[in-house]
Amino acid sequence: MNLGTYLTRSARYWPEETALVCADRSWTFRELETEANRLASALVGRGLVPGDAVASLAWNRGELVVVEFALYKAGLIRAPINARLGRAEIEHILGYAPIRALIFDAAHAADAVAALAGAGGDCEAVLLDPAAADGSLREIIPLAYRDLLAEGDDGPVRVEVGEHDPCVLNFTSGSTGALKAATQTFGNRLANLRKQLMNDESRPVPGVRYLACGPITHAAGMNLLAGVFGGATSHILPTWDVEAFFDTVERERITATFMVPIMLNMLLAHPGRTGRDLSSLTSLRIGGAPISPQRLREAVEAFGPIIAQGYGLGETTSVVAGLSSAEIAHAVDHDPELLRSCGRPGYDTEVLVVDEDGRELAPREVGEIVVRGPDCVREYWREPELSARTFRDGWVRTGDLAWMREDGYLFIVDRKKDMIISGGFNIYSTEVEAALYEHPAVREVCVVGVPDERWGEAVKAVVVAHGGRSVTAEELIGFCAERLDRFKKPRSVDFVPALPVNRNGKIDRKAVRETYWAGSDRRVN
Repeated sequence: MNLGTYLTRSARYWPEETALVCADRSWTFRELETEANRLASALVGRGLVPGDAVASLAWNRGELVVVEFALYKAGLIRAPINARLGRAEIEHILGYAPIRALIFDAAHAADAVAALAGAGGDCEAVLLDPAAADGSLREIIPLAYRDLLAEGDDGPVRVEVGEHDPCVLNFTSGSTGALKAATQTFGNRLANLRKQLMNDESRPVPGVRYLACGPITHAAGMNLLAGVFGGATSHILPTWDVEAFFDTVERERITATFMVPIMLNMLLAHPGRTGRDLSSLTSLRIGGAPISPQRLREAVEAFGPIIAQGYGLGETTSVVAGLSSAEIAHAVDHDPELLRSCGRPGYDTEVLVVDEDGRELAPREVGEIVVRGPDCVREYWREPELSARTFRDGWVRTGDLAWMREDGYLFIVDRKKDMIISGGFNIYSTEVEAALYEHPAVREVCVVGVPDERWGEAVKAVVVAHGGRSVTAEELIGFCAERLDRFKKPRSVDFVPALPVNRNGKIDRKAVRETYWAGSDRRVN
């Protein structure tokens, strides 16, 4: 098999249609096919074979999509490195995986050169934009991206690989803090393509103009293969910015986009939103982190009945469950409980909620989500012990706690590691956050457990208030007491100007929690 054939197919069907746009550059399907062929043949010509990996380290740019399809064509492993990683983590990745080439931009040139030197090994350094790099760095990086392209030719490249051969090393720290790579196979990526094509709401077809708002090395880029297959146009924001989002939607008449909840919060809070023409949007999908019912209601009010959400993780390659825009619109008016759900399992996906022994639980009983399907990975790269704990009997143990409604809707309540145990009671942070988001003065909130001599842990809410609105800790605690069991309400509230976010733009609960546990000799009481 070879996933690159889907680009070749689209270049034959829609050669002069626009496939990709980023900043001031665009590619037709024919141009994307030609550039991917040249890069693939150049890499093969340099001796790279299936089982070898090529890493990329850059802010969002169109060349990253070219690299993705070139690696599909050449049957090579893609190792996308989060552009926010530090030098030590980049060096770790370069020594951890079988990386033969690192393709990077000028903004990361210093870190890339230092990490390559520290990792050692036989790894080619390829600079995307030499003109933008520091002169001293240009002198020690012998290979420019354009020169590598010149080594290849335009003819189709199709290196055959097996369904279970590694395709993408999806690096994530998850909740453990240690970098690990979910080994997504070519078959996993093909299953992801099938799943998107089977979804009426997200199916890419000619005329769809998709905007990737976040890092295309992660969730925002998971739609690109399907978009190319279906003849859609993919637009990429170089960096997230609210005004740039509005400008791009207006100028390009964007029809579909995906973002994490913190981006949605910024859109809803922006004073200029109501003056912008966003009428071309027909699908605004939310994922990557939990979102409160109140935010979903506000989003439907602001953008119309086009809001959908999904739940997935790197270990499942794509969406596990989804709540369609029609389901969310129905829930706003008729089924408020459903707004707390992440939806029902997607095509080709089996989902169970199980106890500690792996036994399926009855509806509405809280347990761990386990997932099985052709898009689920089988292992972490070179992590046999961690793999054995996470991948059991064909199922992925997600570490997410949830319950399932009688009609199959899944309701996530917390990460196992984020659950607060206070006085012997289990308290789910997302439930408390959902209550706080109902208050009109709360813009963002993160709920964590903090040390408490009497209760072991106490519920703490860390709140970012809406500008111009005043609220007290006592008011928010009382507000929660009216909506939650009394033992679940926050015992204290701190106000901050902003919450920390991780490298993927999600609220960093671990960093918030660490603020309160830093002086403690253990992390639970």
